[in-house]
Amino acid sequence: MKQFAELIRTIDGTNKTNLKVAALTEYFKIASDEDKLWTIAILSHRRPKRPVNTTLMREWATQISGVPMWLFEESYHIVGDLAETIALILPTTNESSDKSLSQIIKEIIDLKSKDEQEKREYLQSNWLQLNYYERFVFNKILTGGFRIGVSQKLMTRALASASGIDKDILAHKLMGSWTGENTTFQELVFEDNEVAMRGKPYPFYLAYAIEGEVNDLGDVHEWSAEHKWDGIRSQTIIRANELFVWSRGEELVTDKYPEFQRFLDVIPNGTVIDGEILPFKDGVIMNFNDLQTRIGRKTVGKKLLKDVPVVIVAYDLLEWKGKDLREMPFTERRALLDKLVLDLNKKEEILPQEDKTPLLLSETMNFNSWEDMAAERHLAREKRSEGLMIKRKDSPYLVGRKKGDWWKWKTDPFSIDAVLTYAMRGHGRRANLFTDYTFGLWQDGELVTFAKAYSGLTDAEFRKVDAWIKKNTLERFGPVRSVTPHHVFEIAFEGIAPSKRHKSGVATRFPRIVRWRTDKPMEEANTLDDLKALIP
Repeated sequence: MKQFAELIRTIDGTNKTNLKVAALTEYFKIASDEDKLWTIAILSHRRPKRPVNTTLMREWATQISGVPMWLFEESYHIVGDLAETIALILPTTNESSDKSLSQIIKEIIDLKSKDEQEKREYLQSNWLQLNYYERFVFNKILTGGFRIGVSQKLMTRALASASGIDKDILAHKLMGSWTGENTTFQELVFEDNEVAMRGKPYPFYLAYAIEGEVNDLGDVHEWSAEHKWDGIRSQTIIRANELFVWSRGEELVTDKYPEFQRFLDVIPNGTVIDGEILPFKDGVIMNFNDLQTRIGRKTVGKKLLKDVPVVIVAYDLLEWKGKDLREMPFTERRALLDKLVLDLNKKEEILPQEDKTPLLLSETMNFNSWEDMAAERHLAREKRSEGLMIKRKDSPYLVGRKKGDWWKWKTDPFSIDAVLTYAMRGHGRRANLFTDYTFGLWQDGELVTFAKAYSGLTDAEFRKVDAWIKKNTLERFGPVRSVTPHHVFEIAFEGIAPSKRHKSGVATRFPRIVRWRTDKPMEEANTLDDLKALIP
């Protein structure tokens, strides 16, 4: 545990990528295999399930610190991190644990089955046996909020350096549904287990946003384009007569989409399709809010299957008849994918839509000029897409986010001018500032809340708004303050749809602050009707 805590301290204490990779590489060379496995699991968000809820952790921390709960909560809102707040308020100790990381993890897993008193005694005993940073890391493992500026890509680089295995091969090995409980370090990194590999997806290839002018990419004839659909990026795998559907976030979501079981009857084994899960009904793409009704459900009933049917819109073919195609040029992979989907469609053309296999093709388009491509981009919202994906025709399917061959050219965002109505403290380095804002639009002479945003201003602007908020607070609701309506901000967002869950009746996607409209009085901010008029 001491070794792992020192690793996290080193990583958390620098913003230099090379220093982080060096620290991880050294750790992977000297740590035990058990600790290395759990380090990989934790840093790739495969921590053990939380055995204690955070309310109890708060209570037990205040019991041994003597800090009243109200003061703990105030401190938490200032610090912005529960694990750190608990570590800070507990009595100072110079003790240090002799337990290994894997031993601590095993105890946390076993704790799940204990009663409340045993859990309290375990946590309080360990808190008093750990120094500050070990205690902080221990709490992080318990709460699951392990965000310390290390991506899986960086961790894979370090592991590749320490193990001598190519980083792209490792990236594939680290995909899938493994946990620290169902494998070993040796099996995960050095062995190719046929059963484990059966349902394993490939690392996703991710695009960068267009920088500068699109025609900087050169000859338009070297590129193909397709619409960037607004759904869930996925890989659909058919191997050994089994179906596996993975989201880009490495979540196995097969059970959420029972419609896709039809693939087993019509697509051969050894096939991996990269595509987008979209809600699709009566030949029309529905909006992302419709899809969200399925994302959060543990079980999908008949009514939901009928109301929000889904399809996979296929982009790419990564494996065909058991062969990895990722090194082939994009156009050759697409030719095989096109034939697969078009042959299937031809066999099912006389079937009603509800009986057809839920697999569509994302059309690839070729243009004679960048102006022609730009004209197609302007049709994106009409076609329910976010813009265009631009892919070099001879590009292989790479690992992770790489510049050069794949680009996303999104439509310009929606925007609207809104009034600041509520504010809450930020987190991390902004924990002392009010930087999380709620905005309202006019309706019948009143401001109706419609969105929250916490990014887009400079540090200087955040400090200026913070000072104003502290002088113009109307009411306090825990960490939230209502403020005198006065300031107008331009809010941009990627998507918009009707919503029964929001007071405004509208849901926006990825809202962010574009600018502080100091030139505009609040009376001239937009209305809720203006917002609703933007709904496609």
